[in-house]
Amino acid sequence: MRAAQQGDRVLYGALLTAVIRPLRRAARARWPRADAAAIEDAVQETLLALHNSRHLYDPERPFMPFLFGIMRFRGGDVMRRTRRAGARETSIDDIPETSDALRTDSDQDKGLEADALRAAIARLPDGQRRAIEMTKLQELSLEEASTVSGMSVAALKVATHRGVLALRKLLNGSN
Repeated sequence: MRAAQQGDRVLYGALLTAVIRPLRRAARARWPRADAAAIEDAVQETLLALHNSRHLYDPERPFMPFLFGIMRFRGGDVMRRTRRAGARETSIDDIPETSDALRTDSDQDKGLEADALRAAIARLPDGQRRAIEMTKLQELSLEEASTVSGMSVAALKVATHRGVLALRKLLNGSN
């Protein structure tokens, strides 16, 4: 690591190659329930953090505790991210392709939703309705909608925002 700090690329590459196995072993020991992908992510994050903080290493101190300290924090970040993602996501690898669990809404349901949306848009005040139609349905930019309607860009933003809020209330049955 001293040589890497002094700019020796060859020795730095050798160092990175040499620490991969010990990092993987340490990560598996530290997070025994983690899958192989999470372990590899922890190792890669550690190597990136080592690269970015190599100037912080004190050559008078042992290198491996420095490296494992980085792994403890960066690997912990990876494991938390993985755990949070796992709580939000559902694996579909075990579900057969013809399963009802993968069924999407029918076209009939979509038609009913579109009818409800059109009816709710029709109930909006005129300015909000026009702003929603131009910016959301016709997909005009704010500048284009401003030119067509004669409203300022700021007024269009406000009308669109208020229109979206009003639509949410109408569609959720609050009004």
